Amino acid sequence: MEEKEAGLDSKCYLLMIRALCKGGYLEEASNMIDFIGESHGIYPTLPVYNTFLGACSEMSRADYADQCLQLMERRMVGKDEVTYTMLLKLAVSQQNLSAVYEIWEDYIKHFSPSILTLRNFVWSLTRLRDLKSAYEKLQHMVVLAIRGNNFVQTSSRGQLYPSRVNIPIHSKSELSLQKFELKDNEQSIPLTAYASACNIQECDNEQFVPSTANASACNVQECNNEQSVPSTANAPACKIQECGTLDMGNKEVKSAGQIGLDKRKIMPVLRVLRWSFNDVMHACVQAKKPGLAKQLMLQMENIGLLPSSHTYNRFARAVSKRHFRQGMEVLKTMQQKNLKPHDPTLATISVACSKALELDLAEVLLDQITNCPYPYPYNSFLEACNAMDQPERALRMLAKMKKLKIQPDIRTYQQLFSLFGNTNAPYEDGDMLSRVDSAKRIKAIEKDMAKNGVQHSQESMKNLLKALGKEGMMRELMQYLCVAEDLFYHSNRHLGIPLYNSVLHSLVEAEECRMAIALFKHMKASGLEPNAATYCIMIDCCRTIRCYKSACALVSMMLRSGFYLQTVGYTVLIKILLQDENFDEALNLLDQGHSEEIKLDVLLYNPVLHIAKDKDRYYGAYC
Repeated sequence: MEEKEAGLDSKCYLLMIRALCKGGYLEEASNMIDFIGESHGIYPTLPVYNTFLGACSEMSRADYADQCLQLMERRMVGKDEVTYTMLLKLAVSQQNLSAVYEIWEDYIKHFSPSILTLRNFVWSLTRLRDLKSAYEKLQHMVVLAIRGNNFVQTSSRGQLYPSRVNIPIHSKSELSLQKFELKDNEQSIPLTAYASACNIQECDNEQFVPSTANASACNVQECNNEQSVPSTANAPACKIQECGTLDMGNKEVKSAGQIGLDKRKIMPVLRVLRWSFNDVMHACVQAKKPGLAKQLMLQMENIGLLPSSHTYNRFARAVSKRHFRQGMEVLKTMQQKNLKPHDPTLATISVACSKALELDLAEVLLDQITNCPYPYPYNSFLEACNAMDQPERALRMLAKMKKLKIQPDIRTYQQLFSLFGNTNAPYEDGDMLSRVDSAKRIKAIEKDMAKNGVQHSQESMKNLLKALGKEGMMRELMQYLCVAEDLFYHSNRHLGIPLYNSVLHSLVEAEECRMAIALFKHMKASGLEPNAATYCIMIDCCRTIRCYKSACALVSMMLRSGFYLQTVGYTVLIKILLQDENFDEALNLLDQGHSEEIKLDVLLYNPVLHIAKDKDRYYGAYC
């Protein structure tokens, strides 16, 4: 252009910056914005800065965005609502909730409420899991829609844009993005748990559990050319807790048609409102707030806002967190409206059914899933099959997982070891054939783990060791324990006490008391502190070797470690005394247990009464 003496105008300048940003050359774009403005006398217009800030948000580069804001400040370039939208996207990409609060405070100093920008703030807050603030902004949107303050129009291409004039405002206060860095931010992605003005906790008194569900399909990029969202801190809060109606001063509004709005004008507003309702509904799924989700559905009905397929799917996922029957009712409603449930919806309700051990319903829902990249609903079904002792059903589900090419994870293998690690039915002793079969199954499961690059966890190793113990394979049990110790040692992890307890229990049940005692000493020598279950297992070992003195020594160690005898401990000690025919001391322990309000095993009284009968101690037995 210089060789041909072609002039450089503002439009050409914008296109060059846009090309550099699309290519990811933020440093070159930043230098060009600074260089051309200083040397050629062509100062960038606001769309240039907005384009650059948009690229910073896509690449999550807060440092370049901060340089751009400082340059805008030096050149007295104001911000418009698109600028704030780009900053919001950057805050979300940095997972920084405090930055969203700062953007909001800076924005409301210069702009009045706008539904389109409020929608952007709702989008940001829901993705940062601040359900309280997102809900409040949603209620502001509803108020503006009912008042008729809807500056939204639809272009010929179907895009929404603000109908009011978007005038850039120069901010004298510096909005620095230095706080976008996570290491300096103490408010990164918290979930506001305290009660809000909208009484969120009155709807659900449940704890928040983070979820790994995908973000909703609503795209803030559709609002890039929209107005920024004003927040009037004193805006009237909509109270939807009372019958789900909107309290608008002295009148109660139950539908959009009652407020005399032109249908053609209100349609874009309803479209934006539905997006935000969907976003907040998705946040209810993440925060496990089924009560609030029901209130949102009721409010949509009251203002005449028809729920979309996305709304119903998210509502079904939210309410099924409480009970699977509620999710099934929503699925029935969707079927009546010819709405197809999404795969994540079917998966969530299936998990709820599996937790309730409703295997028939869970299997029907899983069969309807066409594409599920995550194995968690199938893992829940396998866990339910394990609880109901139905390995054949689990085998069919494994075949379906293989057909759908679903990659198993460590939780899958945990259930496989528990389901198929041993071949005998519960309470049956293993024989030579069953042990050979069990060893083959364990080898096959471990081979599949290696094939899929999955390493053992403590839970999977514990289930494997339990399976070996149930089959009575003590030699293999100790070999695998040594393998587990080496494996976890080299990965800088330690075997937990529950895993050792599982091995100790198997050894004691097999009456391998010497091996159990040696393992207990090894645990103590390795610096592992036994818990109450460990001591109870070793006291039971003393019953096998008929040594009350060793049991008393273990009780003494147990008390010094801060644990007290409970039902299991008392039961084992009394059995040892009865084996030694020390009837008087057994009665004393019974009295002590009653005085400490310990609920002893009812079956324990049978041998006590039997010995009392043989010794003609009816009075003592009666007491």
